[in-house]
Amino acid sequence: MSAKRRVPRWKGALWKCVGAALLASLVYIFWLPDVRPLRRNNPKTTSYIELRRSQARRSGKRFDPRLNWLPWVKISQHLKNAVLIAEDDAFYRHDGVDWDSVRTALERDWQMRRLAYGGSTITQQVARNLYLSPSKNPLRKVKELLIARRLEKELGKRRIFELYLNIAEWGKGIYGAEAAAQAYFGKSAADLSAEEAVAMAVVLPNPRRWSPARKGRYVERNMRRIMGRMRASGFLPEEDFEISDGELRVETIAPQDNAGVLASTSAGAGF
Repeated sequence: MSAKRRVPRWKGALWKCVGAALLASLVYIFWLPDVRPLRRNNPKTTSYIELRRSQARRSGKRFDPRLNWLPWVKISQHLKNAVLIAEDDAFYRHDGVDWDSVRTALERDWQMRRLAYGGSTITQQVARNLYLSPSKNPLRKVKELLIARRLEKELGKRRIFELYLNIAEWGKGIYGAEAAAQAYFGKSAADLSAEEAVAMAVVLPNPRRWSPARKGRYVERNMRRIMGRMRASGFLPEEDFEISDGELRVETIAPQDNAGVLASTSAGAGF
């Protein structure tokens, strides 16, 4: 009899654990940050920056980045166009989530038997950078989609794009277009040429691996691809590019080791 009584107790404990895990998952997914302060205030830090800070602390390395905010109206139109084409050319047509891209990414993941995802919109990347992590956890992805929808509802396209250009990771310790432009080209993001803007845009998928300052085959190939799409979209006349001996001519400087020496204090009151 005692053995029979232990089975229901074990099952009961199991169901309690399952219920607790399910409840915790639901709380994690549906507890969403209040994004309304971002309408007027610029973030002083992001979840990604704090993650890198924690990683640096554990490895005993210095990490002191600051966001150097550049208002939307001052950011090079070339950079806006290049990032739009490279990262999310449907940005102004979707509501924060490009469901066709999500479906394509999931089908590719299923075929490859791994969780790579991809297909993230600019809005989703803002949600992930500000509040989440690079984790491939499916629950994190669901929360990213929900935050993206909230960002679209509360902020609007222009503000979301401005946030993205100012918080995106553009290299080790380099955050935002202004710090990146200063690091790679020694100039403000307001003054980027078309070539420089494209060079910055193509490294966004993995800025800790690729760099505008070290243009290997990946960067060169994708610069040409993005240039072609920009021309096809009417963003770029053919004569806007200087090509000599088949090489794209983009002058760069060696980036400094830590973005903290490049960036000034973030504008705005934070959130």
